[in-house]
Amino acid sequence: MKHIEKISLIGLGAMGVFFAPRLYETYGENFRVIANGERKERLENKGVTVNGINYKFPIITPDVMGDEADLIIIGVKGYSLEQAIEDIRNQVGKNTLILSLLNGVDSEERLIKEFGNEHVLYSFMRMSVVMKDGKADFDPYWGKIHFGEKENHEYTDRVLAVKEVFDKADIPYSIEKDMLKGIWFKYMCNIGENMTCALLGIPFGAFRTDDNANWIRINAMREVAAIAGKKGIDLGEKEIEAQNKTVVTIPEKNKPSTLQDLEAGKKTEIDMFAGNVVKMGKELNVPTPINEMFYHGIRVLENK
Repeated sequence: MKHIEKISLIGLGAMGVFFAPRLYETYGENFRVIANGERKERLENKGVTVNGINYKFPIITPDVMGDEADLIIIGVKGYSLEQAIEDIRNQVGKNTLILSLLNGVDSEERLIKEFGNEHVLYSFMRMSVVMKDGKADFDPYWGKIHFGEKENHEYTDRVLAVKEVFDKADIPYSIEKDMLKGIWFKYMCNIGENMTCALLGIPFGAFRTDDNANWIRINAMREVAAIAGKKGIDLGEKEIEAQNKTVVTIPEKNKPSTLQDLEAGKKTEIDMFAGNVVKMGKELNVPTPINEMFYHGIRVLENK
């Protein structure tokens, strides 16, 4: 079985900090963060603070050659994927594996097109981390990474190698039998929760008590489920009901990424979220009125 010794992470935001402290504590200098320019300077000088501990992780710049990683974890925003692809290029060697933590449903295909199927595993995150001004406080065991081949009835050597990493670093994970369904389920939940919270300016706790917020959330999810069905992916009321039970367990004050971005005056991932739902709906003749509202409403909030 392949053993992973050298790990690189690009993107040290809410998703990246879920991994970085534990990977650094386990792999030491063999864990590196890819960064350059102003971001490199900021991480070297100020670091990031996770659960009260300030970390200054080892940095490797994108131009370094001959120091390929065994595993690359991509935790950037969706609109930064193209730049991330260029920034990891010198880190990809003959046996490098790549995990993309991005929201959305197409990052694996884009990475496969660029680097080849032999380098890419499928993955998605189910977690809620609020990060502000380089600081994050969260329960490191609330949430997990889901990963694997497209189908995982038996574990391949690639999957076992990554499993070994997460076991060593005490990072919660799940290996799904059907990764495409898992990715689309996560996307459906993100559309319902992320977009509703962003448009209305509410935290996750609103879904515990507000029937109106839940009406918007659930019907937005149904639009995604209808699109998934057209693509042969089995999502529907059973999965929506399962998420109804999960969403009320998310810490009440936590806010999803798009609302965090709006409040910080940052660019959002609206194109990848509601924008892509509307686009796919038009291609497949599936009505998406709630996602059209999300798209245009959140664009107004960005402009505001």
